[in-house]
Amino acid sequence: MIRFICIVVFLILFLTLSLPILGLEWLLAKIDKEKSDYRSLRIVQKGFRFILKITGVELTVIGEENVPDEPVLFIGNHRSFFDILITYSRCKRLTGYVAKKEMDKYPSLRTWMRRLHCLFLDRENPKEGLKTVLQGIEYLKNGISVCIFPEGTRNTGKELSLLPFKDGALKMADKTGCAIVPMSMNNTAEIFENHFPKIKKTHVILEYGEPIYPADLEKDVRKHLGAYCQEIIQETINRNAKLV
Repeated sequence: MIRFICIVVFLILFLTLSLPILGLEWLLAKIDKEKSDYRSLRIVQKGFRFILKITGVELTVIGEENVPDEPVLFIGNHRSFFDILITYSRCKRLTGYVAKKEMDKYPSLRTWMRRLHCLFLDRENPKEGLKTVLQGIEYLKNGISVCIFPEGTRNTGKELSLLPFKDGALKMADKTGCAIVPMSMNNTAEIFENHFPKIKKTHVILEYGEPIYPADLEKDVRKHLGAYCQEIIQETINRNAKLV
């Protein structure tokens, strides 16, 4: 419970005390937007790493060398709020995460998320969902990676289960020709969700799979890209279960 309280206090302080930094970076972005964006990225990554240190997470990372130095579409299984902190803290390039529209309601958090190229997805409105996909395509074309969890929501089922991957979530790669990089995570729900509100010291496995270029796939496989990527992640989390 102490870890939970410490994280809540840190988040409140960060979101409050960082407001002047946001204002300063807004001004500096007018001089050099890319440098300002990278500074914002590194600031938030340091915050996320500090939170992970509080949680006592022991992280084993496999295959990080598989991530190409180019804009990619990251995809992963999603069982915990901490999936975002774990994966985002390792992004080397500018990366916008796709978040649910409800996250847009919190002013300071919303400003930071927009600063970091996050996309807000309205899952109930297909027209607005299409706009989010199109914005993601623009990001990829402009050198900014995108991360999305194709299950569409946080999976609260059994540890090695996956919800069906949505093909629409992968359209950004299909339309731009960028690589899809699978991220497979084991044991992240054990940090927090499995025993809310306690936060437990946990061993987590994160594996980056080999990049998938949709244009290199057979037509039938490309047509069912969601199922193809889901099978890869399912095989990986099954294999890595013994490492936890």
